[in-house]
Amino acid sequence: MSGNPLASIPSFGPFTMGEAEFEDAVSDAIALIPADLAGHMDNVAIFIQDDFVPGPHDAPGTILLGLYEGTPLTKRDSWWAAGSLPDRITIFRRPILSICRTREQVIREVTVTVVHEIAHHFGISDERLHELGWG
Repeated sequence: MSGNPLASIPSFGPFTMGEAEFEDAVSDAIALIPADLAGHMDNVAIFIQDDFVPGPHDAPGTILLGLYEGTPLTKRDSWWAAGSLPDRITIFRRPILSICRTREQVIREVTVTVVHEIAHHFGISDERLHELGWG
């Protein structure tokens, strides 16, 4: 027998959510960022992709829910503004859906992931995010 025999049972399989609804969940999570904090976000773009594809320096089989790529605000210097590309936050749809069983769980995990990755833009480490409950 191949595959997970329990995957066809809704409570055991990944939650199913269309791309548009998932995008709405990400937009709703971004909207939860307080305006005064969001106003300090600088030169950052947020994307949604189905899956993280490990690069040559990543362990094969690496699974991520989100990824921040860029220079945190706390590390930027006068040199940074001279032609730097925007920072990039990517939220990965399939891994999030694979660990959730309900729409509410998806909304919660998307929110946690969006906040987590935006926090990296502000220079907050994984260790500190875990201490704060946003790990």
